[in-house]
Amino acid sequence: MIHVALLRGINVGGKNKVNMKVLKQSFERVGMKAVVTYINTGNIIFTNDSLSKAEISHMLEEVIQEDFGLSIKVLVRSLDDFSMIMDSLPESWKNDQHMKSDVMFLWDDVDDESVLGKLVIKPEIDTVQYVPGAVLWSIDRKNVTKSGTTKLVGTNLYKKMTVRNVNTTRKIYELMLTTHS
Repeated sequence: MIHVALLRGINVGGKNKVNMKVLKQSFERVGMKAVVTYINTGNIIFTNDSLSKAEISHMLEEVIQEDFGLSIKVLVRSLDDFSMIMDSLPESWKNDQHMKSDVMFLWDDVDDESVLGKLVIKPEIDTVQYVPGAVLWSIDRKNVTKSGTTKLVGTNLYKKMTVRNVNTTRKIYELMLTTHS
């Protein structure tokens, strides 16, 4: 089965530095196959047919601790999980000079539509949608500083998600689709 591991908080602002080539070797050492990394922020596509997502997540968190000395949260999503998110992601959303669009991947314990009630959403500025596994959020670039997303960083909820812009999310999906079990 094809999966992606989304690592939270690596190689951001010079903190939690992880060499992606070494990380790929770590994944392979614990039994992940067809391992491909995408950009430095912790997106690893791989296959594994024998373990559950929870087992994979736990195993990868342990190997990252062993090999890098870092306590990093790892969110694992299957190709089916990712496909559901992609089916809901509006094609018109971009991450460019005019629009900022993100996918906020949720840990299981907060993955419910009620998560929207815990967010500061400004309907006149923010376009926000829940889909199982994620919150989709888009803002016109000129309104970014007025957006409710500015209230999210540092909250307990923020610690239970990992964010990728839509361009990165689409590329991860493309890589997942071209990976063979």
